[in-house]
Amino acid sequence: MTAAGKRIWGWYFFDWASQPYNTLMLTFIFGPYFAQTATTTLIEGGMAPDAAKAQAQAYWGYGLTAAGLSIAVLAPLLGSVADKTGQRIPWIWLFSALYVVGSAGLWWTAPADFSVLWALFFFGVGLIGMEFATIFTNSYLPELHQNENERGRISGSGWAFGYLGGVAALVLMLVFFQAGDNGHTMIGLAPLFGLDPATGADTRIVGPLTAIWFIIFMIPFFLFVKDAKSDRTRRPSLTGGLRDLIATLKGLPRSPSLLAYLGSSMFYRDALNGMYTFGGIYALGVLGWTIMEIGIFGILAAVSGAVFCWIGGRIDRHVGPKPVIVGCCITLILTAGLIMSLTPNSVLGIQLAEGSTLPDISFYIAGALIGAAGGALQSSSRNMMTFQANPERMTEAFGLFALSGKATSFLAPALIAIVSDITGSQRLGITPIVGLFVLGLVLLIWVKPKGDFR
Repeated sequence: MTAAGKRIWGWYFFDWASQPYNTLMLTFIFGPYFAQTATTTLIEGGMAPDAAKAQAQAYWGYGLTAAGLSIAVLAPLLGSVADKTGQRIPWIWLFSALYVVGSAGLWWTAPADFSVLWALFFFGVGLIGMEFATIFTNSYLPELHQNENERGRISGSGWAFGYLGGVAALVLMLVFFQAGDNGHTMIGLAPLFGLDPATGADTRIVGPLTAIWFIIFMIPFFLFVKDAKSDRTRRPSLTGGLRDLIATLKGLPRSPSLLAYLGSSMFYRDALNGMYTFGGIYALGVLGWTIMEIGIFGILAAVSGAVFCWIGGRIDRHVGPKPVIVGCCITLILTAGLIMSLTPNSVLGIQLAEGSTLPDISFYIAGALIGAAGGALQSSSRNMMTFQANPERMTEAFGLFALSGKATSFLAPALIAIVSDITGSQRLGITPIVGLFVLGLVLLIWVKPKGDFR
């Protein structure tokens, strides 16, 4: 394999290494575990079951809001500093350490002495590490191939590879650790290492497992992805970075396509994150699923995501990222409508016989659609940013991209939390997602496929 090929594969391995934080922690294992454990704690404190479920969902939303605000404030500034120094690898090391510490710390979230505050703190530290490391690794994308039309294929293949990593980690979790109602894993084994389901140990192990997975599979990235030699100053300067960032922000009105894209992606990525974040919690609370069932749902969604990221990357190569983004947003709006219509006894407002499996089947279908459209949407969004950004300020641009994704990242969780609190209903709680997707689509009208700098 050529040096260029090794660099591309090393870059792919970041997606493989980091995806379990999204798949296992955010969506399918720890998120539902947090909701389940917090709900039980609230009920034991005297709260009614439905109100406790909505309150637990609200706690999760507020925790994600706090982490999102931290990322939004710092992302573009650190990106600007990295562009000025020409160094990104040291920052990736730093935020990789946060990823590992935060995820490993979630082992100490046993139900017996469960602390909502500490659970959200450790989860937030790991999430911040993952998001910041992603900013710096994404900025390498334009350097991976001289032909800009190949970026869509590379981005899609990388995202697909990441989804496969998420699937592999999730299968590992379900086969060897996560116990079902019968106390055994998906293939009938007792959880490894004598992990006791009564203490939540079979689920809490997801934190250390995610940390170890990341440590092992980041090795190819650090071996093959290097910073190019640069004549820029080597000393990090927050003052200089802030000065350059302010100049970039002041100049955004002169780059209307970039400005419109940052606004568009701000809303539709926030909506997508809301679907990912609350999907498992919704299934647990509304449909009464177990964490094991949510994990199987996650495998289906991740496999679908891997397949359609790869397909979407090939479509992106031929027609560009914008049509892919539009098609995915429309698909996700329709999927959100399907999810909101589901109850244990109805689909799309149609009442079903007691014990019908159609609501469960419909949610599996929704999961496949979220995985397919969500994966392709994120892959093409990453590629679209390379066309919209100033090539000389790429890390800063991805910092702004993170800012646009996090400036209102509190919005979907906060709106879901507030509506859940007000209505006392998980189903009504996710209605803001549709409006955010629509706002994103409207702003795409002003986005030029090749941006302002070409």
